[in-house]
Amino acid sequence: MKKLAVIGSSGGNLYRQGGDNPKVMLREIEIQAKSAGIELGYVQFIGTDGSMDNISMDAPATLYALVDGQVSDVEHGSLKEMNEAAKAYDERLAGLIRSGEIDGIVILSCDPKGVNNKALTAASEKKIPIAGTGGTSVANTQSMGCNVISASGTTGTTNRTRAVAFISAFSKEWKMKYSPVIGGSSSGQKQEGSVWKRINFRGIMMASMPGFIAMALSLALSKIPGLGSLEDVFNLLIGALPVILAAIAAKQVSGLDEVGIVAGIIAGTMSTDGGIIGGLVTGILAGVLAYYIITFCLGHKFPGTTANICAGGLSGLIAGAVGMYLIAPVALWIGDGIKSVIDMALAFNPILAGAVAGFAIWFAIIGGVYHAAILPIVLLEMEATGNSFLGAIDMCGLVLGCAGVLLANIVVPRNKGDVAASVPGLFINLFFGTFVEAAYPFMFSCKKVFASAILSATISGAFVGLLGVKCTAYVPTFIAPSMANEGKAFAMVICMLIAIGTSFVFTLLSNLSERKKQAKAA
Repeated sequence: MKKLAVIGSSGGNLYRQGGDNPKVMLREIEIQAKSAGIELGYVQFIGTDGSMDNISMDAPATLYALVDGQVSDVEHGSLKEMNEAAKAYDERLAGLIRSGEIDGIVILSCDPKGVNNKALTAASEKKIPIAGTGGTSVANTQSMGCNVISASGTTGTTNRTRAVAFISAFSKEWKMKYSPVIGGSSSGQKQEGSVWKRINFRGIMMASMPGFIAMALSLALSKIPGLGSLEDVFNLLIGALPVILAAIAAKQVSGLDEVGIVAGIIAGTMSTDGGIIGGLVTGILAGVLAYYIITFCLGHKFPGTTANICAGGLSGLIAGAVGMYLIAPVALWIGDGIKSVIDMALAFNPILAGAVAGFAIWFAIIGGVYHAAILPIVLLEMEATGNSFLGAIDMCGLVLGCAGVLLANIVVPRNKGDVAASVPGLFINLFFGTFVEAAYPFMFSCKKVFASAILSATISGAFVGLLGVKCTAYVPTFIAPSMANEGKAFAMVICMLIAIGTSFVFTLLSNLSERKKQAKAA
């Protein structure tokens, strides 16, 4: 197995591009190296609390080294003291290079004329390959006659793209198979499979929820006397939603962090006419293109900065152009069609539509299709008006339905420990509008409680349809009525009280029945 040494410092510009967190930066290099079957064999790195541009030698610094296979901070002191301490590590590394125990070096804003001189002198003698970043340090390393196979500035790069560039160069030099670890995290969790397998609609939608809630809140606040100007904020956020979705989609799919975000923002901005569906599809396309473009660039020894610019800029422009001229019209048609179907169902029989939606929503979340099927429709509705019919069903049938189940198990617990299990869930339900799964243990352990939750959701859903209420979920329950559609705040309160009341009563009766059975059995 080939062994790499990593030497350098947090640098000047590098400090602003990931060098402020040396352990994360070094860990990313280790992750990419392992993917190619390369071992991290030596570390000599000096980190400071700020950029090293015009830094004082009295500034606090830390020396990092490899201890028992882990990157650790081994010494602390002034920068002058750490430079002196690093010289011993430099001399040790020079010996390892001359004995053939180190096969390549990654340099990160290193000091070829100072603390890294002996190691790089040995590297020059042995002609081992070197890849690195930091304009001045790389230039000085090349001037020593070292075999620099990949050189790049730091501007516009990230920990991941730099690490991928380094290991791509080494794997090509040593003719080793290398598949970049993209889509995981610096914690070392590799996400297996192709870029296409990183397309996760649920993850993208859930990550985008804060944007939709911010939009809905701005609409609700704009109805307060004196805050009417916030309606302009609401209209602005509607236009921003496709950009939010595109940025998140591109980041998740590409696995390139900031580069993916930039690609998504460019693509989403160009395809806002397609609404959230257009932003979603365009963002995914931007993420896929970013991955393949940066892989191509690094595979052909483009400098890291150039590869980043190509991946973020070109993929965003290409995906944005496709989104603007091809995807947006189709996406807008699909989105309008889905909203029209909901409006038609409500116009045909609002009570039946609400009852069916309420009945089905528990099965959707239990079956794992809620986030893939229901949530996108909720967001589509919210994009148009700031609230949603299915959002009101969610708040009443799921959130308040769950709260009723938990409240009943606090008042009349069926088993020992039910109260302790119910109180935290009830608090989260009422104050955060989420964690409906808290009702699962009670629903799955008793068919009557399960039926109670379904029946409550069906009844409250029928009232949502009857009263023409639209709202949203994922907000505190006491805020929800203010986010209902025009003139329906009181109607939303009625639907919410019906939901929690019926769920509470039905579950209470179920628990009393079960306790009687337990008493007889005893």
